[in-house]
Amino acid sequence: MDKIEGGILAGIPENALKLTLTRSTIKMQHSRTWRVDKSNSVHDLVICLTGGGGYMVDGGAYTLAPGDAMLIPAGSRFVGWHASGEAYTGVAQHFTLDLFGKHDLIAQMRINRAVRFSRWPLLEPVVRYYHDIAPASSTTLIQHHLFMFILIEFLEDAFIAWNAQPVSAVGNADGISLGIMLAATRITADPLDEDIAERVVADAPYNPDYFKREFRRQIGWTPRKFQEFKRMERAMNLLASGNTVGETAALVGYCDVYYFSRMFKRHIGTSPAGYKLAVRESQDGKFPRGEEDGQIIYPLVERVE
Repeated sequence: MDKIEGGILAGIPENALKLTLTRSTIKMQHSRTWRVDKSNSVHDLVICLTGGGGYMVDGGAYTLAPGDAMLIPAGSRFVGWHASGEAYTGVAQHFTLDLFGKHDLIAQMRINRAVRFSRWPLLEPVVRYYHDIAPASSTTLIQHHLFMFILIEFLEDAFIAWNAQPVSAVGNADGISLGIMLAATRITADPLDEDIAERVVADAPYNPDYFKREFRRQIGWTPRKFQEFKRMERAMNLLASGNTVGETAALVGYCDVYYFSRMFKRHIGTSPAGYKLAVRESQDGKFPRGEEDGQIIYPLVERVE
């Protein structure tokens, strides 16, 4: 999964998520005698900076080393202990992450409980800074934004699959919106899967025609057209990164370059070659009239149905 594309959360609007840090950050500094046996009413993300810790969570055994992180879900009983020859340090942050203010987003996912950050060389200085600036008894705006970044990195590495939408949510006022956001997120994460649009409709606990109508009303496209647009967005990133039109066509699943070019123009409003030229001119400071900031807003055409 390409993190540049936004990954598993890319289909969820920013204003649909609410992150709450429910207490000040725990600056872990555990000696060899440290041991804990407890449960939390909210989620807890634990990240190891030095040393190591051992945990038992819901019957599973885990060992954290520098660069490892573990999510302890809300309500889980866990035991932790020192598990190395040096001080076990890191951060532990209690939080909630709600979708539409009603649904626990973490509960919608199947994830690996503990993972090693795939981009730890990038994350380590961020986590250390997060640790160092944490006030003793409060949270701050910068912590909120830094933790969202860290949490997204964890979820990208730990994600296995989306859970089926719970039946209890179907009858709720926000149930259909939850289903549509999860479907859009699945499409955004893997737009090259030929069957993904049909599969998300089939998996939704709603009448297929009703679900597709609501998807179009809320997202602006049918699931299939939304998938096509997300494929073209991926092509835009590839073209802007220097790939040729032929290379880009192949990377987004088109054997016929000319057909890819027609589809790209249909959805984006300009040809792949025209888009590459616009990117290059923007980089050179040749801004189009009325676009003094150098950013053209795509697509240039109305949404295709």
